[in-house]
Amino acid sequence: MNILLIGSGGREHTLAWKIEQSPLCKRLFIAPGNAGTALHGENIQIDPLDFEEVEYLCKVLKINMIVVGPEQPLVMGLADHFKGKRGFADLIIIGPTKEGAMLEGSKDFSKKFMKRHKIPTAGYETFKKSELKEAKVFLKSMKEPYVLKADGLAAGKGVIISKSLSEAEKELELMLDGKFGQASEKVVIEEFLDGIEFSVFALTDGKDYIILPEAKDYKRIGEGDSGLNTGGMGAISPVPFVDEAMMQKVIDRIIDPTVSGLRKEKIDYKGFIFFGLISVNGEPYLIEYNCRLGDPETEVVLPRLKNDIVELFQACGAGKLDIIEIEKDPRSAVTVVMVSGGYPESYEKGYPIEGELKTKKSNVFHAGTKKSNGSILTNGGRVLAITSFGKSKEEALKKSYATADKIEFKDKYLRRDIGFDI
Repeated sequence: MNILLIGSGGREHTLAWKIEQSPLCKRLFIAPGNAGTALHGENIQIDPLDFEEVEYLCKVLKINMIVVGPEQPLVMGLADHFKGKRGFADLIIIGPTKEGAMLEGSKDFSKKFMKRHKIPTAGYETFKKSELKEAKVFLKSMKEPYVLKADGLAAGKGVIISKSLSEAEKELELMLDGKFGQASEKVVIEEFLDGIEFSVFALTDGKDYIILPEAKDYKRIGEGDSGLNTGGMGAISPVPFVDEAMMQKVIDRIIDPTVSGLRKEKIDYKGFIFFGLISVNGEPYLIEYNCRLGDPETEVVLPRLKNDIVELFQACGAGKLDIIEIEKDPRSAVTVVMVSGGYPESYEKGYPIEGELKTKKSNVFHAGTKKSNGSILTNGGRVLAITSFGKSKEEALKKSYATADKIEFKDKYLRRDIGFDI
């Protein structure tokens, strides 16, 4: 089977690493990939948002399966592009149609979907610029802190939590005036939920689903969960407080109603659903959906998955996930992300990465890297994700930090408290 993997981050390196292990994978291509994905397949330098170019590539390389890593190609309709196309009837695409991807592409769409299917979530209302007066009245009816979310995709930066009403009103005006471009043409004002967050991932064929290992990620740049939001500074799996009873609540109240809701609404969905959850006094609430795997959670979830991932993808494409049983590694996995100094704001690229990039003690997954003249260089904010196993979370952490300390690049930064809070 010839497989095309779309994306270029740590999630895609982890997917490439996992896909390569499958005897069902004959050739693996990654578009555009990074220095790490090149270790497991062939990087192809094309724009994954140019669907005509992707189609041409699939014809030339005789691709049997497309696995989509990031959200933007899905929200823009990559899966839809191939529907009904001559020569692609048997092509398996792991990723939903444009309508299904709206679960992530529009906060307003997803909140309305949750409401229709009685999925527990925070109370909310959505407003556009012409409704600024009404939005401020609604803000005043809420308790502090105030949660404002850009309706569309904003590269993980579209959520503002304000501690005062005056600050929230100012942020609301800025957002509706284009702070996040088209993404904040509409703003969702949401009730603040006080609890501890975690993530659950399902792979669905539209009627059945399988659940992958759960995870918890760490979004803030600073230790003690302080500072600006990032794409993720680390992750752990399993999550100590997500026991059997909690998972059953998540299944009954959130996952089952979501998949049955997609089916009832005739939304074509074959791919991953990320459930961003929060436990409030032991009860799960859904914060958000993503239409793909999370990052850096993928870097702990897939290493713990013992199944052949290509076999899972084939079953997903054939609508036969009901016959699959998931096997999980019982050990703890911990990912520590190494980032460029200045991230998530401005930072420099192109610094050489030196040290122990290959070790039996950890998996070193590349995110923002590139190869140039035989050297590996930094090429993004999040540069590397170091994943290690241990009999305990603490043992795994110790290994990841030991590996990270043997890798150097100018202005490197990492949080030293991943997993310490639970």
